[in-house]
Amino acid sequence: MSMSGSDTIPEVSSTSAPAADRWAGLRVAVTGLGSMGLGMAASLLRAGAHVTGFDPGEDRRNAFAALGGRIATSATAASDHADVVVSVVVNADQTEALLFGPDGIATRMAPDGVFISCATVAPDKARAMAQRLEATGRRYLDAPISGGAQRATDGSLTVMASGSPAAFDRASPVLDAIAGKVYRLGDAAGQGAAFKMVNQLLAGVHIAAAAEAIAFAANQGLDLQRVYEVITASAGNSWMFENRVPHMIDGDYTPRSAVDIFVKDLGIVLDMGRSSAFPVPLASAALQLFVMTSAAGMGRDDDASVARLYARIAGLDLPGETSATTDHP
Repeated sequence: MSMSGSDTIPEVSSTSAPAADRWAGLRVAVTGLGSMGLGMAASLLRAGAHVTGFDPGEDRRNAFAALGGRIATSATAASDHADVVVSVVVNADQTEALLFGPDGIATRMAPDGVFISCATVAPDKARAMAQRLEATGRRYLDAPISGGAQRATDGSLTVMASGSPAAFDRASPVLDAIAGKVYRLGDAAGQGAAFKMVNQLLAGVHIAAAAEAIAFAANQGLDLQRVYEVITASAGNSWMFENRVPHMIDGDYTPRSAVDIFVKDLGIVLDMGRSSAFPVPLASAALQLFVMTSAAGMGRDDDASVARLYARIAGLDLPGETSATTDHP
Protein backbone atom coordinates (compact mmCIF):
# COMPACT_ATOMS: atom_id res chain seq x y z
CA MET A 1 0.00 0.00 0.00
CA SER A 2 1.09 3.55 -0.55
CA MET A 3 -0.27 6.65 1.12
CA SER A 4 -0.61 9.93 -0.70
CA GLY A 5 -1.58 13.38 0.46
CA SER A 6 -0.94 17.04 -0.14
CA ASP A 7 2.64 16.55 1.06
CA THR A 8 4.96 13.77 0.05
CA ILE A 9 4.22 10.77 2.23
CA PRO A 10 6.53 7.76 2.19
CA GLU A 11 5.25 4.52 0.81
CA VAL A 12 4.19 2.09 3.50
CA SER A 13 5.05 -1.48 2.67
CA SER A 14 3.32 -4.51 4.14
CA THR A 15 6.79 -5.87 4.84
CA SER A 16 7.87 -2.88 6.91
CA ALA A 17 7.35 -4.92 10.06
CA PRO A 18 6.89 -8.63 10.72
CA ALA A 19 3.24 -9.63 10.38
CA ALA A 20 3.06 -10.80 13.97
CA ASP A 21 4.31 -7.42 15.21
CA ARG A 22 1.87 -5.48 13.06
CA TRP A 23 -1.14 -7.33 14.41
CA ALA A 24 0.00 -8.02 17.97
CA GLY A 25 -2.91 -7.31 20.30
CA LEU A 26 -4.95 -5.62 17.55
CA ARG A 27 -8.58 -6.74 17.52
CA VAL A 28 -10.26 -6.13 14.16
CA ALA A 29 -13.95 -6.40 13.31
CA VAL A 30 -15.61 -6.22 9.90
CA THR A 31 -19.31 -5.41 9.80
CA GLY A 32 -20.91 -6.12 6.44
CA LEU A 33 -19.66 -9.16 4.51
CA GLY A 34 -21.15 -8.46 1.09
CA SER A 35 -19.21 -8.49 -2.17
CA MET A 36 -16.84 -5.77 -0.91
CA GLY A 37 -16.75 -6.54 2.80
CA LEU A 38 -16.06 -10.24 2.35
CA GLY A 39 -13.14 -9.51 0.05
CA MET A 40 -11.74 -6.96 2.48
CA ALA A 41 -12.11 -9.38 5.38
CA ALA A 42 -10.33 -12.05 3.33
CA SER A 43 -7.47 -9.63 2.64
CA LEU A 44 -7.17 -8.92 6.36
CA LEU A 45 -7.03 -12.64 7.15
CA ARG A 46 -4.39 -13.16 4.49
CA ALA A 47 -2.31 -10.35 6.01
CA GLY A 48 -2.34 -12.11 9.37
CA ALA A 49 -5.04 -10.16 11.21
CA HIS A 50 -7.33 -11.72 13.78
CA VAL A 51 -10.72 -10.78 12.35
CA THR A 52 -14.23 -11.15 13.71
CA GLY A 53 -16.99 -10.55 11.20
CA PHE A 54 -20.73 -10.14 11.08
CA ASP A 55 -23.37 -9.87 8.39
CA PRO A 56 -27.15 -10.34 8.68
CA GLY A 57 -27.02 -12.87 5.83
CA GLU A 58 -26.27 -16.42 6.92
CA ASP A 59 -24.70 -17.32 3.57
CA ARG A 60 -22.28 -14.42 3.90
CA ARG A 61 -21.36 -15.38 7.45
CA ASN A 62 -20.76 -18.94 6.29
CA ALA A 63 -18.58 -17.73 3.43
CA PHE A 64 -16.40 -15.80 5.86
CA ALA A 65 -16.21 -18.74 8.26
CA ALA A 66 -15.09 -20.94 5.36
CA LEU A 67 -12.14 -18.59 4.86
CA GLY A 68 -11.10 -19.07 8.48
CA GLY A 69 -12.74 -15.99 9.94
CA ARG A 70 -14.43 -15.80 13.30
CA ILE A 71 -18.17 -15.11 13.15
CA ALA A 72 -20.05 -13.12 15.78
CA THR A 73 -23.75 -13.33 16.56
CA SER A 74 -24.27 -9.60 15.97
CA ALA A 75 -22.45 -6.47 14.89
CA THR A 76 -22.35 -5.46 18.54
CA ALA A 77 -20.69 -8.71 19.54
CA ALA A 78 -18.20 -8.47 16.67
CA SER A 79 -17.21 -4.95 17.70
CA ASP A 80 -16.99 -5.53 21.44
CA HIS A 81 -13.62 -4.11 22.58
CA ALA A 82 -12.42 -4.00 18.96
CA ASP A 83 -9.45 -1.73 18.29
CA VAL A 84 -10.47 -1.19 14.67
CA VAL A 85 -13.94 -1.67 13.21
CA VAL A 86 -14.24 -1.71 9.42
CA SER A 87 -17.80 -0.83 8.46
CA VAL A 88 -18.79 -1.90 4.95
CA VAL A 89 -22.50 -1.12 4.99
CA VAL A 90 -24.59 0.58 2.30
CA ASN A 91 -25.42 4.09 3.43
CA ALA A 92 -25.43 6.75 6.14
CA ASP A 93 -28.58 5.42 7.81
CA GLN A 94 -27.03 1.98 8.27
CA THR A 95 -23.77 3.49 9.50
CA GLU A 96 -25.56 5.70 11.99
CA ALA A 97 -27.68 2.80 13.25
CA LEU A 98 -24.58 0.64 13.62
CA LEU A 99 -22.86 3.29 15.72
CA PHE A 100 -25.68 4.87 17.69
CA GLY A 101 -28.75 2.64 17.41
CA PRO A 102 -30.25 0.65 20.30
CA ASP A 103 -27.41 -1.88 20.04
CA GLY A 104 -24.91 0.66 18.79
CA ILE A 105 -21.21 -0.10 18.91
CA ALA A 106 -19.96 3.43 19.63
CA THR A 107 -19.32 2.71 23.28
CA ARG A 108 -18.62 -1.00 22.82
CA MET A 109 -15.40 -0.52 20.87
CA ALA A 110 -12.08 -0.19 22.67
CA PRO A 111 -11.84 3.21 24.40
CA ASP A 112 -9.26 4.37 21.85
CA GLY A 113 -10.74 2.39 18.97
CA VAL A 114 -11.01 3.54 15.36
CA PHE A 115 -14.16 3.23 13.28
CA ILE A 116 -13.36 3.02 9.56
CA SER A 117 -16.45 4.07 7.65
CA CYS A 118 -16.33 2.75 4.08
CA ALA A 119 -19.91 3.57 3.08
CA THR A 120 -20.57 6.24 0.48
CA VAL A 121 -22.27 9.04 2.41
CA ALA A 122 -22.77 12.77 2.08
CA PRO A 123 -19.91 14.84 3.55
CA ASP A 124 -22.15 16.53 6.10
CA LYS A 125 -23.31 13.12 7.33
CA ALA A 126 -19.71 11.98 7.72
CA ARG A 127 -18.84 15.09 9.72
CA ALA A 128 -21.86 14.70 12.00
CA MET A 129 -21.17 11.03 12.74
CA ALA A 130 -17.49 11.73 13.35
CA GLN A 131 -18.27 14.50 15.81
CA ARG A 132 -20.69 12.30 17.71
CA LEU A 133 -18.34 9.31 17.87
CA GLU A 134 -15.30 11.34 18.82
CA ALA A 135 -17.23 12.75 21.77
CA THR A 136 -16.94 9.23 23.25
CA GLY A 137 -13.14 9.23 22.86
CA ARG A 138 -13.15 6.93 19.83
CA ARG A 139 -11.88 7.99 16.41
CA TYR A 140 -13.69 8.14 13.08
CA LEU A 141 -11.91 7.59 9.78
CA ASP A 142 -13.95 8.76 6.80
CA ALA A 143 -12.66 6.18 4.30
CA PRO A 144 -14.86 5.42 1.29
CA ILE A 145 -13.46 2.80 -1.07
CA SER A 146 -13.31 2.20 -4.81
CA GLY A 147 -12.19 -0.65 -7.01
CA GLY A 148 -14.82 -3.37 -7.05
CA ALA A 149 -15.11 -6.81 -5.52
CA GLN A 150 -12.04 -8.31 -7.20
CA ARG A 151 -9.75 -5.58 -5.92
CA ALA A 152 -11.29 -5.95 -2.47
CA THR A 153 -10.31 -9.62 -2.56
CA ASP A 154 -6.86 -8.76 -3.90
CA GLY A 155 -6.27 -6.15 -1.18
CA SER A 156 -5.72 -3.47 -3.83
CA LEU A 157 -8.59 -1.04 -3.27
CA THR A 158 -8.30 2.72 -3.49
CA VAL A 159 -9.20 4.38 -0.17
CA MET A 160 -10.11 8.08 -0.06
CA ALA A 161 -9.61 8.85 3.60
CA SER A 162 -9.74 11.77 5.96
CA GLY A 163 -9.39 11.84 9.72
CA SER A 164 -6.97 12.60 12.51
CA PRO A 165 -3.33 11.51 12.32
CA ALA A 166 -3.99 9.35 15.38
CA ALA A 167 -6.79 7.55 13.55
CA PHE A 168 -4.54 6.90 10.56
CA ASP A 169 -1.74 5.64 12.78
CA ARG A 170 -4.00 3.23 14.65
CA ALA A 171 -5.67 1.95 11.50
CA SER A 172 -2.53 1.69 9.34
CA PRO A 173 -2.15 -2.13 9.44
CA VAL A 174 -5.78 -2.50 8.37
CA LEU A 175 -5.47 0.06 5.58
CA ASP A 176 -2.26 -1.61 4.44
CA ALA A 177 -4.05 -4.96 4.15
CA ILE A 178 -7.08 -3.80 2.17
CA ALA A 179 -5.66 -1.10 -0.10
CA GLY A 180 -3.24 -0.65 -2.94
CA LYS A 181 -3.46 3.11 -2.50
CA VAL A 182 -4.62 5.21 0.44
CA TYR A 183 -5.09 8.92 -0.13
CA ARG A 184 -4.86 11.04 3.02
CA LEU A 185 -7.17 13.90 2.15
CA GLY A 186 -7.38 15.88 5.36
CA ASP A 187 -7.50 15.75 9.13
CA ALA A 188 -11.28 15.90 9.47
CA ALA A 189 -14.14 13.71 8.28
CA GLY A 190 -16.02 14.86 5.20
CA GLN A 191 -13.15 15.28 2.76
CA GLY A 192 -13.01 11.58 1.97
CA ALA A 193 -16.75 11.57 1.38
CA ALA A 194 -16.53 14.58 -0.93
CA PHE A 195 -13.79 12.98 -3.03
CA LYS A 196 -15.86 9.80 -3.28
CA MET A 197 -18.81 11.76 -4.66
CA VAL A 198 -16.61 13.09 -7.47
CA ASN A 199 -15.75 9.47 -8.23
CA GLN A 200 -19.40 8.41 -8.09
CA LEU A 201 -20.47 11.21 -10.43
CA LEU A 202 -18.02 9.91 -13.01
CA ALA A 203 -18.76 6.24 -12.34
CA GLY A 204 -22.51 6.66 -12.66
CA VAL A 205 -22.26 8.68 -15.87
CA HIS A 206 -19.78 6.17 -17.32
CA ILE A 207 -22.04 3.18 -16.55
CA ALA A 208 -25.02 4.92 -18.11
CA ALA A 209 -22.92 5.85 -21.16
CA ALA A 210 -21.63 2.29 -21.51
CA ALA A 211 -25.18 0.92 -21.36
CA GLU A 212 -26.36 3.41 -23.97
CA ALA A 213 -23.42 2.60 -26.22
CA ILE A 214 -23.99 -1.16 -26.06
CA ALA A 215 -27.72 -0.77 -26.69
CA PHE A 216 -26.93 1.57 -29.60
CA ALA A 217 -24.52 -1.02 -31.00
CA ALA A 218 -27.22 -3.69 -30.74
CA ASN A 219 -29.66 -1.36 -32.48
CA GLN A 220 -27.16 -1.03 -35.32
CA GLY A 221 -26.82 -4.80 -35.62
CA LEU A 222 -23.21 -4.95 -34.47
CA ASP A 223 -21.50 -7.93 -32.86
CA LEU A 224 -21.32 -6.88 -29.22
CA GLN A 225 -18.20 -8.88 -28.44
CA ARG A 226 -16.41 -7.16 -31.30
CA VAL A 227 -17.69 -3.80 -30.07
CA TYR A 228 -16.14 -4.57 -26.68
CA GLU A 229 -12.82 -5.56 -28.26
CA VAL A 230 -12.64 -2.45 -30.41
CA ILE A 231 -13.78 0.09 -27.82
CA THR A 232 -11.51 -1.21 -25.05
CA ALA A 233 -8.60 -0.55 -27.42
CA SER A 234 -9.88 2.89 -28.37
CA ALA A 235 -10.21 6.36 -26.88
CA GLY A 236 -13.86 5.86 -25.94
CA ASN A 237 -12.96 3.22 -23.36
CA SER A 238 -13.45 3.72 -19.62
CA TRP A 239 -12.90 1.58 -16.55
CA MET A 240 -16.65 1.17 -16.22
CA PHE A 241 -17.07 0.22 -19.89
CA GLU A 242 -14.35 -2.38 -19.53
CA ASN A 243 -15.77 -3.71 -16.25
CA ARG A 244 -19.53 -3.59 -16.85
CA VAL A 245 -19.97 -4.38 -20.54
CA PRO A 246 -19.00 -8.05 -20.02
CA HIS A 247 -22.01 -8.30 -17.69
CA MET A 248 -24.21 -6.95 -20.50
CA ILE A 249 -22.72 -9.26 -23.13
CA ASP A 250 -23.02 -12.31 -20.86
CA GLY A 251 -26.52 -11.36 -19.71
CA ASP A 252 -25.28 -11.81 -16.14
CA TYR A 253 -26.92 -9.28 -13.85
CA THR A 254 -25.95 -10.89 -10.57
CA PRO A 255 -25.45 -7.82 -8.38
CA ARG A 256 -21.85 -6.84 -7.80
CA SER A 257 -23.01 -3.26 -7.34
CA ALA A 258 -26.76 -2.74 -7.48
CA VAL A 259 -28.74 -0.19 -9.49
CA ASP A 260 -30.11 1.29 -6.27
CA ILE A 261 -26.59 2.12 -5.10
CA PHE A 262 -26.34 4.67 -7.89
CA VAL A 263 -29.85 5.93 -7.25
CA LYS A 264 -28.52 6.79 -3.78
CA ASP A 265 -25.10 8.06 -4.78
CA LEU A 266 -26.12 10.23 -7.71
CA GLY A 267 -28.93 11.54 -5.52
CA ILE A 268 -26.26 12.72 -3.08
CA VAL A 269 -24.36 14.36 -5.95
CA LEU A 270 -27.49 16.25 -6.98
CA ASP A 271 -28.16 17.30 -3.39
CA MET A 272 -24.60 18.61 -3.08
CA GLY A 273 -24.88 20.48 -6.36
CA ARG A 274 -28.19 22.01 -5.39
CA SER A 275 -26.93 23.14 -1.98
CA SER A 276 -23.95 24.87 -3.60
CA ALA A 277 -25.88 26.19 -6.63
CA PHE A 278 -23.73 24.11 -8.98
CA PRO A 279 -25.29 22.48 -12.08
CA VAL A 280 -24.75 18.75 -12.64
CA PRO A 281 -26.77 17.99 -15.79
CA LEU A 282 -24.88 14.85 -16.78
CA ALA A 283 -25.23 13.38 -13.30
CA SER A 284 -28.92 14.31 -13.34
CA ALA A 285 -29.51 12.52 -16.65
CA ALA A 286 -27.65 9.43 -15.43
CA LEU A 287 -29.65 9.46 -12.19
CA GLN A 288 -32.92 9.38 -14.12
CA LEU A 289 -31.74 6.30 -16.03
CA PHE A 290 -30.91 4.52 -12.78
CA VAL A 291 -34.25 5.58 -11.28
CA MET A 292 -36.11 4.27 -14.34
CA THR A 293 -34.19 0.99 -14.19
CA SER A 294 -35.06 0.63 -10.51
CA ALA A 295 -38.71 1.48 -11.18
CA ALA A 296 -38.75 -1.28 -13.82
CA GLY A 297 -38.02 -3.81 -11.07
CA MET A 298 -34.25 -4.05 -11.43
CA GLY A 299 -33.15 -1.98 -8.43
CA ARG A 300 -31.42 -4.89 -6.71
CA ASP A 301 -29.82 -6.20 -9.89
CA ASP A 302 -26.36 -5.30 -11.16
CA ASP A 303 -26.02 -1.67 -12.21
CA ALA A 304 -25.23 -2.84 -15.75
CA SER A 305 -29.00 -3.42 -15.93
CA VAL A 306 -29.34 0.09 -17.35
CA ALA A 307 -28.63 -1.67 -20.67
CA ARG A 308 -31.75 -3.78 -20.14
CA LEU A 309 -33.78 -0.62 -19.68
CA TYR A 310 -32.58 0.60 -23.07
CA ALA A 311 -33.41 -2.81 -24.57
CA ARG A 312 -36.97 -2.62 -23.29
CA ILE A 313 -37.45 0.95 -24.47
CA ALA A 314 -36.07 0.23 -27.95
CA GLY A 315 -37.45 -3.28 -28.40
CA LEU A 316 -34.00 -4.84 -28.57
CA ASP A 317 -32.88 -8.35 -27.76
CA LEU A 318 -29.85 -8.29 -25.50
CA PRO A 319 -28.35 -11.34 -23.77
CA GLY A 320 -30.46 -11.98 -20.69
CA GLU A 321 -33.13 -9.53 -21.83
CA THR A 322 -35.43 -10.65 -24.64
CA SER A 323 -37.80 -7.90 -25.70
CA ALA A 324 -41.49 -8.56 -25.24
CA THR A 325 -42.15 -6.40 -28.27
CA THR A 326 -42.23 -8.43 -31.49
CA ASP A 327 -43.70 -5.99 -34.00
CA HIS A 328 -41.78 -2.83 -34.66
CA PRO A 329 -42.61 -0.09 -37.16
